[in-house]
Amino acid sequence: MDVRLPEALRVAIEALQVESGRAVARHAADLSVAYRAMQPSRQAVTNTADVAAYLAARMPATFAAVARVLGEAQARLPGFSPRTILDAGAGPGTASWAVVEAFDEITGLTLLDHNAGFLDIAGRLAASSASRVLADAEQLNGNLAAPPLGSRHFDLVLTSYALTELADDAVVGAALGLWERCDGVLVIIEPGRTRDYQRLMATREALLGAGAQMVAPCPHANACPLPEGDWCHFSVRLPRSRAHKQAKGASLAYEDEKFSYLIVARPSLARNLPEARVIRQPEVKKFEVALPLCTGAGLDRRSVPKRDTAAFKVAKKLDWGDTIEAS
Repeated sequence: MDVRLPEALRVAIEALQVESGRAVARHAADLSVAYRAMQPSRQAVTNTADVAAYLAARMPATFAAVARVLGEAQARLPGFSPRTILDAGAGPGTASWAVVEAFDEITGLTLLDHNAGFLDIAGRLAASSASRVLADAEQLNGNLAAPPLGSRHFDLVLTSYALTELADDAVVGAALGLWERCDGVLVIIEPGRTRDYQRLMATREALLGAGAQMVAPCPHANACPLPEGDWCHFSVRLPRSRAHKQAKGASLAYEDEKFSYLIVARPSLARNLPEARVIRQPEVKKFEVALPLCTGAGLDRRSVPKRDTAAFKVAKKLDWGDTIEAS
């Protein structure tokens, strides 16, 4: 299933792109190089043209990943409806747009970022939204590792593509600090790269040790069963608008964004854990569907034969990242 930007956000981004002129494509190319080199945004995004390029080239993919993960949170946490939200490392507010699309009962939204330029753009984009929660969101200029939040807590704390910018020795401490601010659910989304996955697994271990309960993607709270050198990540497909293609110098009408994520919750929240999760693209063959799975017992490769008609039809529809419910 494709994930599209809200129409108001798409229009606002394209207006800023026009405002910044033809340099956007060049700046977008520079940003792609910086992203692959794991350069932090404070170094890669330094002026108005950089911001416009980021919005055009990266915001659609980031939004798609966040939307997909929030959908998983809703599926795994029946009845969870957060009222207060912290978007930590908010950038231009990408995750906040996805949050207000996903949940209906939000009364307070706080965007935290160290980049005042990003927060300014977040406010300009939010002004185009029909959501009063988004338009009236609080903005805080501060460091992710030491947020200026006083003693405040939130029902949902979300950080997307933000921990990746921290040094290795700062990631776990920052995540634990966010967990302390969380009264309900903590969502972490990172690029689907080996380095970010390894850091996410260290974060997972620390959070479980601090009393967090696993929600997703893992169907268990055991150590990750993947062998060294492998990593767990997922993919979401998003359609490219004409402006998106121009910014990236792309010809394809779609883009596949790879990401890793972690959802944990306080023990008081009911969780609907799956029996297993599909962790690679299923192999659909003539007489069977082969499903690479992560289960509570470890890795598994389940073959569903065509002769089992009902199960085969279900298996053919499964995609990378989907779950198999416990029977």
